[in-house]
Amino acid sequence: MTSMTSTDGPPPPANPPSGAPSDPPPTARPAAHPAGPARAKGDGAPPFLLAPFDGRTWRAYGFLWLALLLAPFAFTYAVFTVSFMVGVAVTVVGLFVAGGVLLGARGWGATYRRMAVRYLGVEIAEPAPRQPRKGFWRRLGGMLGDATAWRALLYMVVTFPLAIVSFVVSTVFLAVALGGMTHWLWSGWLPPQQASDGTMHRGASFGTDWFVDTPARQLLLVAAGVILLYLWPQVQSMFVGLFRLLAEGLLSPTRASLRVAYAERARAVTVEDADERLRRIERDLHDGTQAHLVAVAMQIGEARELLRDGAGGTDGIDTAELAAVLETAHSSTKDTLAELRELARGIRPPALDAGLAVALETLAARAALPVRVHAVGLEGADLPPSVTAISYFAVAELVANATKHARATGVDVVAGVEPVADASTGAAVRALVLRVHDDGVGGAAVRAPDASGRGSGLAGLTDRLSGVDGTLGVVSPAGGPTVITVTIPLPTPGTRR
Repeated sequence: MTSMTSTDGPPPPANPPSGAPSDPPPTARPAAHPAGPARAKGDGAPPFLLAPFDGRTWRAYGFLWLALLLAPFAFTYAVFTVSFMVGVAVTVVGLFVAGGVLLGARGWGATYRRMAVRYLGVEIAEPAPRQPRKGFWRRLGGMLGDATAWRALLYMVVTFPLAIVSFVVSTVFLAVALGGMTHWLWSGWLPPQQASDGTMHRGASFGTDWFVDTPARQLLLVAAGVILLYLWPQVQSMFVGLFRLLAEGLLSPTRASLRVAYAERARAVTVEDADERLRRIERDLHDGTQAHLVAVAMQIGEARELLRDGAGGTDGIDTAELAAVLETAHSSTKDTLAELRELARGIRPPALDAGLAVALETLAARAALPVRVHAVGLEGADLPPSVTAISYFAVAELVANATKHARATGVDVVAGVEPVADASTGAAVRALVLRVHDDGVGGAAVRAPDASGRGSGLAGLTDRLSGVDGTLGVVSPAGGPTVITVTIPLPTPGTRR
């Protein structure tokens, strides 16, 4: 087992895993803290030449049909809700009824959200469920001040004229395009029309004397229909884009609610992790250390009995038996002290007081397989204690996983402070980046707990990292190697985490 620490730059690993990427992309944050409220899925807009025949174009047109059918009812509901609330504002009981009607807008919002997801190819996160408040006035205020319901009402009002205009324009473009392309087929059944010179014509007329009733004019109209057919998806996409923007802006959870949900989830994970750690410490103390201390007490009691029996007897003290008992008690005491040191090290390793680089070096020296540590500029990084502790335990768990599950022969740990892009704003921020490479069999993945509550250890590590806004990136193809990247954003100098 070897380890080395460098402050000038990361030396090449002594035995780097072949094919391991140096900077694997981080995975997305937990669902409770997405980078944004919504995102488009799919491959973007269809190619121009295939747009009129692409399924996404026709799904968008179907969305316009549904939006038009729902728009009058949704607009009526929105107007009724506001009018009813104003009308019954003088009575408290009426306000409770109005609050219930207002909360019904959440159902409308869910309907429109599902339509956008299915027909427009937009993924929109579900708003946080409403939590009823305790107390009469708090409950009433929570109903009347439900931001999700008010934003859904605003969507229903704004999309009412948009649904009418977009459907009419899109349908007119499509109908005129199809009519121009097939005019030659059905124009013979049109009633005859008389021109100014007295001649009779069948076909579409433009003005008083220009009729589409010759082969050349029929071809010209077919060409115009083809042009309109290809312009139709482009015109429709402008209106569909407005629906997307409105759905993302008004039907998705706000950043404030996402931050609250994320903070609540991180707090719950932290509490559960602390409770599990306390239970493990109590179990170790009860099953290990306490049992050894009881054994030491019994051995010391036995030695005392030997001394008392020897002092009062005629044969004297059996020094050999007494020495054996004391030797056993002494050995048990040393074992107990070793267990207590291991237990204390598991709570918070003393090496962390000397910095993360020294702690990782100590971890590498005590690992069951060769671990090479390459630390870059950690000495002057001024890492918060919470970041230092969780980074140490994250690396310890990843090294343990490589030992137990990956059947690796060596691990490289590269740690340093780097600028990374913030997931929500895109701005560059300082972050502690830890890359753990192993040459094992690969196949590692973050698996959520199943119905029985069993999942991967990486899922639990991801949850614990969420307490410090950290992310976990996994690149582990079958056959290896595995590269796991831990990224923890650091506070700006002068602030406290």
